[in-house]
Amino acid sequence: MKIILGSQSEGRRRMLEEMGITFEVMPAHIDEKALRLDNPKELVLALAKAKADALKSKIFESAVLITSDLVVVWHGKIMEKPENENEAKEFLEGYNLYPADTVTAVVVTNLDTGKQVAGVDTATVHFNPFTESEIQSLIADGDVFNRAGGFTIDGDGWISHIKKIEGTRDSVIGLPKDLTRRLLREVTES
Repeated sequence: MKIILGSQSEGRRRMLEEMGITFEVMPAHIDEKALRLDNPKELVLALAKAKADALKSKIFESAVLITSDLVVVWHGKIMEKPENENEAKEFLEGYNLYPADTVTAVVVTNLDTGKQVAGVDTATVHFNPFTESEIQSLIADGDVFNRAGGFTIDGDGWISHIKKIEGTRDSVIGLPKDLTRRLLREVTES
């Protein structure tokens, strides 16, 4: 059965490729800011389900749809993509004080049967301190503005700052492999 990834995230594509799954990409293009919840697990589940709902009516073939969403929680605060340089700087300086938790939801929908299953995975990233010049360099690079919490665990500018990950790398990247495999099995088994 065809698998469709409802995301344009490079990290999520890479995770499916690492899993050996053949898939097509179809981004949902929803207004994520229109949906606000205080509980991070509820928020990512609601966003991943909203992405699935937005795509279901656009797919007219037999397929399994995978949608996902991720937020970063720092010191109890939900942090999405930084909106400007000041916010990006605050995020990175904050990681010098406390680790960041990633909260990732995965929703898998069998479009033939209508069966939909979901799950949430979390991880914690502990950082080595960022200097002021490193923060300025990361902001100037611009990638911080494309990432929930303004960080990634991949790339030359980041690897030296990752002290420890509690949980899995793929969860931090945005598509936990074990959870995704389990959900795929659940919607495709009779």
